[in-house]
Amino acid sequence: MVGIKWLETKEERWRDFEAEAMPLAPDLYRVAMWLARNQTEAEDLVQETFFQAMKSFHRYEMGTNCRAWLTTIMYNLNSKRLQKLGRMKIVDDPEEKLAETIPFEPQLPQTLTDEEVIEALKNVPENFRQVVVLSDVEGFSYKEIAGILDVPMGTVMSRMSRGRKVLRMELADYARNHGFGNTENKIAAG
Repeated sequence: MVGIKWLETKEERWRDFEAEAMPLAPDLYRVAMWLARNQTEAEDLVQETFFQAMKSFHRYEMGTNCRAWLTTIMYNLNSKRLQKLGRMKIVDDPEEKLAETIPFEPQLPQTLTDEEVIEALKNVPENFRQVVVLSDVEGFSYKEIAGILDVPMGTVMSRMSRGRKVLRMELADYARNHGFGNTENKIAAG
């Protein structure tokens, strides 16, 4: 069979992994900035992510979603970082019970500027913001987000709905000022 490598040396596998993973550094840095909100901490988080990935690259299955795998590593490292800083609170997740009753919501209007969305996202609670950023900014599917955050898909759906609702409220003034219509009624209904 042409084109199939039956046996790869460790060095060949490493080169393949490096070729697949290293171009994702800008994507990982962007996610790290959302998580850390600090350039130095984001750079450290990306570096730690690649270090951990290098230690575990033998467990990565070539051809699968390397970006999701690296982002999962990053989220796990960030959780450990937050626990060390004493900023992480572990609570029951009541959103899971509501997931089945929450309807799908469309994407935000594409005419908003990055600055307005970024400022609005800063006011969205972190567990909701993570899901919105991973889906709407980074393009991950609900299933991938569930894997990255290690939560059920229903929780992802619930957090997405609530996060988008908070984001809509944050952007209501902007929308009114830029002709998106009467957003007060739409927000109250959402």
